[in-house]
Amino acid sequence: MAVKIRLKRTGAKNKPCFKIGVMDVKCQRDGKAIEYLGYYNPVSKETKVDIERTEYWHSKGAKLSETVYCLYRKAGGQKIVMVKKYAKAKPVKEPVKSESDQKSDQPQKTE
Repeated sequence: MAVKIRLKRTGAKNKPCFKIGVMDVKCQRDGKAIEYLGYYNPVSKETKVDIERTEYWHSKGAKLSETVYCLYRKAGGQKIVMVKKYAKAKPVKEPVKSESDQKSDQPQKTE
C-alpha cells in the first residue's frame, strides 16, 4: 500500500484550514486518513507538525507533498531531504556582443 503525507482541507468557505495526514495514494483529498500529524491554518499562519511521526512514516516509505515538506522544514525538521519534482534549470543567456567586440574576437591576418 503506497501512502503519502498530504493536506486535508477543513474549515468553512473562505476560511480554509488544513490537517496534515497520512493517506493512501488512491484516497480522495478529503478522505479518511490513516493518522493525523498536525495542522496548518493559512489565515493565521499557525502550524503544528509532529516531526517524529513524520520521520517515522517517511522511513516506512511515505512520500511528502511539496507543501507538507515546506511546513515540515519550517517546523524544524532536518532529517528528510526532498528533491523538487519539477525543478527546471534556467537557460543561461549568452551576453550580446557589440560589433567592436566581434571584430576583436576574430583572428587578425598578418601579411
